[in-house]
This record gives sequence, structure tokens and C-alpha cells, in this order.
Amino acid sequence: MLEVSIVKRLGDFDLDAEFACETHGVVALFGRSGVGKTTVVNALAGLVRPDSGRIAINGTTLFDSSQGIDVPPERRRIGYVFQEARLFPHYSVRGNLRYGLRRAPRGEGAIDFSHVVELLGLEGLLHRRPRDLSGGERQRVALGRALLANPRVLLMDEPLASLDQPRKDEILPFIERLRDDLQVPIVYVSHAMDEIIRLADTLVLMNAGHVAAAGPVEDLTGRLDLRPLTGRYEAGAALPAAVVGHEREYGLTQLGFAGGVLRVPALDLPIGAQLRVRIRARDVALALRPPEECSILNVFQGTVAEVGEDGGALVDLRLDVGDAPLWARITAKSLAELGLCPGRKVFAMVKAVAVDRHSLGRRAANARFVPAGASLPPDAGSGD
Repeated sequence: MLEVSIVKRLGDFDLDAEFACETHGVVALFGRSGVGKTTVVNALAGLVRPDSGRIAINGTTLFDSSQGIDVPPERRRIGYVFQEARLFPHYSVRGNLRYGLRRAPRGEGAIDFSHVVELLGLEGLLHRRPRDLSGGERQRVALGRALLANPRVLLMDEPLASLDQPRKDEILPFIERLRDDLQVPIVYVSHAMDEIIRLADTLVLMNAGHVAAAGPVEDLTGRLDLRPLTGRYEAGAALPAAVVGHEREYGLTQLGFAGGVLRVPALDLPIGAQLRVRIRARDVALALRPPEECSILNVFQGTVAEVGEDGGALVDLRLDVGDAPLWARITAKSLAELGLCPGRKVFAMVKAVAVDRHSLGRRAANARFVPAGASLPPDAGSGD
């Protein structure tokens, strides 16, 4: 367990953050800039001393103001990857990595150097200096250095914020590998929902120095009341899914989820692969009758469960589609003309092309999900 209950005043900013969650997989701290995410991880690392409170990881107390406990940063066994790689410029990549290895505690099971190098794709970079690396390569080296110190928890404070999209796309698969292969608990700070959907298991939502909510990613992203914090433009449902088939002649993959089968552009994944899929509210259209002669492949029958009360030109609705929650964003005019209200039966339409690579995340290797009613169609292909 990760247990945090801390109070800290920094100038005019007051942090009063409290949450507890399991440390398996990735715990994401999410919120706008300035809400206190970095202060929380700095307190975890021992770089900021709370005015009061308690921090404990897996039963080990790192800070407790009431008992006078404040473990020094170097004894906390916490790895930290910052926004900038912060590598030693006079060391080669190998030297930077071995610096992390020298900081590993004696008597603990060491992380294998060659395994980390292989996982992060650093084989061809070992003799280079940091100045000869791209931004993405430097972050991979920083990851490796932190991991080789054999931390009990790895902190990552917006590690992709300074990278352009191609470099972000380069790094994300490596973070997934670390999560699934080494199973080192990760606390990941971000204000980018696509990173959260792809990586995180647990979401801690922060707002103005407080924790607004904490829980599984799928649960929190499906709540209308948290939409102002999760981000309205990118808001939508994050759903566990599994690959159940491929329509190779059309370049499509079928994803089974609790509401049925969703067709998306082809994925190079085997049958049974576990995913999380995000269906944005703005990509869902509604109808009162089944559409006919329509190009949209994904049509799901459901029921309006909740209607947002924004009072503006756009309205968000939460739908129950089978056992899955789905969001839709429509105009207030459409809401009125269709007479939509809780309990009304509707057909939700999702374009296949709306589910892009930024809408999908691999679930942890030990995740299990059995989609309801998502049997393998006759034309699904072998899944090889």
C-alpha cells in the first residue's frame, strides 16, 4: 500500500493531500498544472518535508510528524525520473547506468544490468555521452539509472512533458515494458489523459492542493461529476477490453468489452490480449432507432443513465450499454428534440476511426477480463 496524508504550506499555496492505494502497477497523479502533484512526489522522495502528516510505502513509514520520523532521501530507496533526464554529462551511458547500480542497497536482490539495457533498448548507446543522445534516448537512460538502484517505488514526474509527440510515442512502450516485466511500482505524474489511459491502473485526481478522488482508472473516468477535473474535451469512458477477432480483409480488429464488440483499425495483437480502450464522449452520436444504411460500424443499444447539468450549448450524458458505462456529448438542441432523459432507450454510434492509438493502452500482464457476449465471430481470423 501507498499511504499519504500530508499538509504543506508553500507561500500562498496550501497542500492538504490524503489518499491510500495499492502500489501494484502504475499509480497516476493527475490534474492541471499547479494543483500540487509534484509537491506530493517530492514529499515521497524526501525532497520536501511536510509540515505534518504521514507517508508509508508497503508498511514502511518514511515520514510521520507525530513520531518524529523523517527518513533521509538517500535511505528511502525511491527512484526518481524528472522531466529532464539530468544525466551526468562526463559519464557515458554505461557510466550513468552503473552509477545507479552502485546505489542499489546491499543484500537486496539486484536488478540485472543487461536485462534493463535490453528492456530499454540501450544496447547500441552504451558508449555514447548524453550530449550525443536524443531527448527520448536520454529519458530511457534516466529510467535505467533509476531502476538499477533497485528502488521500492519509482517516481516519474511528467517524464514526457519536454518531448515532442514522436519522442513520447517512442518512450511509452518502454514504460509499459517496465510495468509489465519488472513489476516495479510506479507513481506517475501527468496532466495528459492519453498517458494515463495507456499506463495507469489507479488514478489520483488532484485539484487545488487536495485529492478530489482516487480509485481505478475505469471508475473515475466514467463519472460525470469528475469531468471538470479529468478534462472536458478529452472526457470519455475508459473500458477494459480484449482482442476477440480480426477482419484482415478490411483492416479491422474486434475488441470485446462489457457492452459488446467494438471494431477499430487493425491492431497487431493476438486474440485474448488485454487492453483499455477510451471512447471519447465527443465521438459518440445517439439515435432513437437503429440506423440503416450507415457507414458507422459500431452501434450499441443502451439506456440513458444520467444527464449532465451544465446549462450550456453542449450536454454530456452517461449511458449504460450492457454492463459498460459510455459517455456521449450532444447539443442541448438535440437533447430537447430527442426527448432524452434518464431511462430513455437509445442507440449509441461510434466511428471505428475515432479509436486511434492514443485511445488504447495495454493492460498489465496479470489483468483478466472476460467480455460479456463477445464471442469470436466466424470471420474473425486466426489472430496469429
